[in-house]
Parts: sequence; structure tokens; C-alpha cells
Amino acid sequence: MKIASPESEGFDSARLARIDAFVKERYLDSGKLPHAQLLIARGGQVVHFSHQGPAREGSAPVDETTLFRIASMTKPVTSLAFMMLVEEGKVALDTPVHHVLPEFKGIGVYAGGGGSVPFQTSPTAQPMRMVDLLRHTSGLTYGFQNRTNVDAAYRDSKMESWHGNLTLDEFVAALGKLPLEFSPGDEWNYSVSTDVLGAVVQRVSGLTLDRFFAERIFAPLGMHDTFFHVPADKIDRLADCWTLGPGGARVLYDRGAESFWSRPPRLVSGGGGLVSSALDYHRLNSFFLNRGELDGTRLVSRKTVDLMTMNHLPGGSDLATLSRSLFSEATNAGTGFGLGFAISMDVAKSLIPGSAGEYYWGGMFSTAFFIDPVERITMVFMTQFSPSTTYPIRRELKTLIYSALA
Repeated sequence: MKIASPESEGFDSARLARIDAFVKERYLDSGKLPHAQLLIARGGQVVHFSHQGPAREGSAPVDETTLFRIASMTKPVTSLAFMMLVEEGKVALDTPVHHVLPEFKGIGVYAGGGGSVPFQTSPTAQPMRMVDLLRHTSGLTYGFQNRTNVDAAYRDSKMESWHGNLTLDEFVAALGKLPLEFSPGDEWNYSVSTDVLGAVVQRVSGLTLDRFFAERIFAPLGMHDTFFHVPADKIDRLADCWTLGPGGARVLYDRGAESFWSRPPRLVSGGGGLVSSALDYHRLNSFFLNRGELDGTRLVSRKTVDLMTMNHLPGGSDLATLSRSLFSEATNAGTGFGLGFAISMDVAKSLIPGSAGEYYWGGMFSTAFFIDPVERITMVFMTQFSPSTTYPIRRELKTLIYSALA
């Protein structure tokens, strides 16, 4: 692929090069991460694309064809799919969720019980609306939070297992029988909200979520290496995935050659199920940077992208104030949440360089992206190591990237 001269796009090439040296010394030579891939672009022009470390045990290094599990970087795609349906007048941000998913009608807020004791609930102060799913103020949670009797019920039921017994519709039905952690709109909690949003996309569009993505987003945008399961003729490109083991050592979590992602999931996860490449995700970043258009193909209007990238937290609050989540991918003060992304509102409070209005997110396997519409900078970082909260590499990468601006 063509790499533009960094200087032509306002970067210092020597300062960009030191990012790779930093990652190699701190994370690869130390054995903390198995590999690393970094793509930086400005105005859609790639100025830096580096590859370090073996894609699989004993294999060649990662390269531009390597596929990665992007986990929660799936969420912006599901959010985009929903907003496409909003533009068609088929649903709205203030539509009560139970109007599309009747399984949620009458769902209550936790008031007691759990374990062997039946749950007690109280009515919600207001109905859960679609906007609550997009901004994670729905009252839903994740089983891995390990914080309440509600998330314990998620774990006990194993409802979040993509290769378990539940389809997406059955997953929604199971959720509808459990209480919410809080009344929708009252707090922020990282959750299965975007998985539920995927079910909404299915019901409203009449297409399965994977088909909607493939036909209405990936094909038009030329994202030919993004999917919920890796085709047999591409499985040799999927990197090994690792997790944190006892004593801080890396332990193999999912071998690329025998991956769970080599077969179709029963539960199609709009919250975290996709595999992609850095180049494909760069195309998605460029699409958003161009406010809904890429290479002459427009999927949503520029005003819809503007709406998605505003802070939608109640009262204009930030995550530091509103979040009750122990795991949130975004811990900075001055950070809001839009319709599928975290939004940087106050750069000073974040204590790292950036721009007001920048939006971003990441995945549990330490992948990350950001889009800065002010400087017109986009980034995709790929590796395969969980949990993503183990190391501060995302903050370090942002600091190093902005320090390379001429």
C-alpha cells in the first residue's frame, strides 16, 4: 500500500519512528505483548504503518494481511447500522426499546434478591430508550463486572457465551427476565447494551445482523476482511490471541489456526464479535472522519455523524461522574460518551494531548482506535492480549503520536 511522506502531512518522521522503538523495548522485548501493529493517518493518508512481532507462535511477523479479534471495536459498527435505520425513519433515538423488543416490556430495577433468592424489582422511572443502548445508560451490565447480584446472574446463566446455546433473540429473552442495575438514564455502565442494539437492527431491518453488516456496511466501504467468523481461506491470517496468566505471564487464549472465530457463532455479538484488519478499520475511520462518506459512497449524512460524536450523557456529564462501571475502557475525566464512542470533551482533564471532539474506543484484546476531527488524525492499533486494562499503552501511544506533529 502507499505510505505518504510524514512531512507532507505535518508529521516528523523521526518522532514517528521512535514510537516503534518504544513499543519494542517496553512491550515486545519484555514479553508483555506478543506483537504490535500501528497505523497512523492524517486526512485519510497513511503516514505510518508498522508491524512487529510474530502473528503466531514461531511464525512470520504480523503484516498488513493479519487479522485480529477487535472485540468492542465492533460497537461503532452496530451503532452505525442503527443510525442508518434512523435515517430511513424506521426507528428513532427516543423509541422505547420494548416497542421493538417486547421482551423488555415491564423490565424492573433491582431491589433485592439474587442467588437462591428470587429477585425483587421496582419500576423504572422512565422506559429504556434506544439512546440508552447507544450511550450505555440502559441499566444493563456485563457478567465480568463481578460487582452485583445482577451481573452474577449473567455469569450463572452463561448468556454471553457466543458459542453457547442462545441465539441473539434468545439472549434478549433471557435478559428481559433479569432486573436492571439502575433506572435507564440515571447512570453509565459498560454493558451488553450494544448487543441488544444488534437485536434491534435485526428486528427493524428484517436482516440478520451479520448479513446487514456484510451487505450494507462492509461491501459498500470495501471492508472485505471484516466478519463475525473467519472464512476457511483466510484462517491462516488470524493471529494468535493471549491473556494474562498467573504471575503476569502471557498464556495462549485462542490459537489462530484452531480459533473459535473459525466457525459461525450462535450468538452474533454486535458488542464485540468482529474480526478485522488494520487496513479495513482504517477505512471505517476514514469514513467517519469524512462524516459519513468514503470513496464516493455515503452511508449516513454528515449531520448524523455529527450527532453520533456529540456527548449524549445526561446533563452533559462525564464518565468520571456518571460511571458505576469497574471496567469501562475509558477512565479519563473530561470524557463523555456519544452514540457508539467515547468523546473527549476537556483535554486538560484527560492529562494527555488531544483535541476536544476527538472520539475513540478499544477492545478487550488491547486493540484501539481514535479519530481526531480537528487535526484530522486517525489511528488503529492492533495486538491480541487481554485484559486491555493491564498496560497503559493506549495513553502512551496517543502521547507519542501527538508529540510527532511538526
